[in-house]
Amino acid sequence: MALIPGLSFSLKRAIGVTKLKQKVARATGIPTTKQGLERKIGGFVLSVLTGRKRK
Repeated sequence: MALIPGLSFSLKRAIGVTKLKQKVARATGIPTTKQGLERKIGGFVLSVLTGRKRK
């Protein structure tokens, strides 16, 4: 339970895990979230099936 409503603490953000994941994702072009990865794979599959290049 938070002492102050609307205020939360994230250990991952505090030690820099989130920032590192963002840097890796931007550098490689591979998303680190489940939703982002699913979107990227889905777009690739659709481009292969339709024979079109993605923007």
